[in-house]
Amino acid sequence: MAVSNSRPLAVSNSRPLAVPNESDGLSWGDLVTEAQTRLGHNANPNAAGEARWLVEEAAGFTSAELVLRRSEAPTVGGVSRFDAMLARRAAGEPIQYVLGHWPFRSLDLLVDRRALIPRPETESLAGHALAVLEPMIGNPTVVDLGTGCGAIGLSIAAENRSARVWLTDSDHDTLALARANSAGLGTAGARVTIVSGSWFEALDASLRGEVTLIVSNPPYIPDGEPLPESVIGWEPAKALFSGPRGLDAIEALLLGAQDWLSRRGTILLEHGHNQGSSVAELAEMAGFVDVVTHTDNNGHDRVLQAVKA
Repeated sequence: MAVSNSRPLAVSNSRPLAVPNESDGLSWGDLVTEAQTRLGHNANPNAAGEARWLVEEAAGFTSAELVLRRSEAPTVGGVSRFDAMLARRAAGEPIQYVLGHWPFRSLDLLVDRRALIPRPETESLAGHALAVLEPMIGNPTVVDLGTGCGAIGLSIAAENRSARVWLTDSDHDTLALARANSAGLGTAGARVTIVSGSWFEALDASLRGEVTLIVSNPPYIPDGEPLPESVIGWEPAKALFSGPRGLDAIEALLLGAQDWLSRRGTILLEHGHNQGSSVAELAEMAGFVDVVTHTDNNGHDRVLQAVKA
């Protein structure tokens, strides 16, 4: 996973819980202003946007509705929800977890501390997967290993109408989150199978040699590497760290994939910005061909694509 350098926010004194009535004059717009002020105390560059999102979530408004209804008095329940969420965000909890959901490509995913926060770099991985699948006929089989909240695999199922998608994870609580997101997929969810287990151990034996595409955003941060408190203090460590070079999980996936991929099957793996050459070398050593390293929006090496010989 790619991490940002955002700093945890300092906790400041908040006003007492407001109880809206005709005399206090409080409006939804006032709550936006309050949130922006508190979140901006620690030079949070996203304070204005986060303030709006918190109020929209508390009120149950869309962005357009908030614009039209800023001057309205908030409900008691809305103020209560706002105060609770603002306190969490001011204490440093990531905005994605505070809101409880986050966009990923065409989906709005439930997110919480059971899984990593979906990031733009991983959207790019899903995009490369869809590009691989686009020219294929029939019903390609896709496996998303270590799926977390289900972002990659569910995006593939939502955007490719023929793919049969398997989601795996070794953590039962994490899979419960993926199942909840799969339930919101509608009819596309019928092509999704969710199974528990460590990497390939989760898969049914009938898939051996039959998988068209393997995708994964595995842990790839070296053990002991310092991370921002906004990451290490909240996101699951087991999904972050992977051995002294950060390559243990990636190496295991490349070695195991050979048994499960079909002839000319493809593997796509997200990796660290400084791991491109090392991961490509591991892929070639594992017997893969047509090895390509894709860059992210910042021009950094980010995604390995390789084909079974």
